[in-house]
Amino acid sequence: MKVDNGTTNFAVYEDATEFYGMAEATLPEISQITEEVKGAGIAGAFNGAFVGHIEAMTLTLNFRSVTADAIKLAEPRNHQLDLRAAQQYWDNSAGKFIQQAVKHVLMVTPTKFAPGKLAPAASAEASGEYAATYFATYIDGKKVLEIDIINFIYYINGTDYLADVRKALGKA
Repeated sequence: MKVDNGTTNFAVYEDATEFYGMAEATLPEISQITEEVKGAGIAGAFNGAFVGHIEAMTLTLNFRSVTADAIKLAEPRNHQLDLRAAQQYWDNSAGKFIQQAVKHVLMVTPTKFAPGKLAPAASAEASGEYAATYFATYIDGKKVLEIDIINFIYYINGTDYLADVRKALGKA
């Protein structure tokens, strides 16, 4: 049996440069766009999800202080970020902890930068919010998730759920 423990540590990179001073990252939430379906032959209503179409995604990065790196991420342009994590789980069969490599790749543009606060012997609690148009996740080097809003890709565990949509639109 394997028991997930959580994130051992993580690092954020842009252009192969590691950003120091990072406190935490909140990854984008993936919410399907839905429409209420009701009408003849249906005993009520339900929310029908449009496959592969999602609400706007947002990445939040929290910094301990205002740094040149935090300011760089506020530049009004696309930023390709790699968030690399070591996740620990307990392997009961082997009787030991295992570190698993997880990489999140995002294409983002800044929407908000908050320099935080100034207080003696305290973190500034600076933060940035970024609109994400691309989000992919790799576990131990294997792609398990890819969402590319611009290019009509909604890939989960080996299946691209928008392939037929691209084909119908003449994009494939």
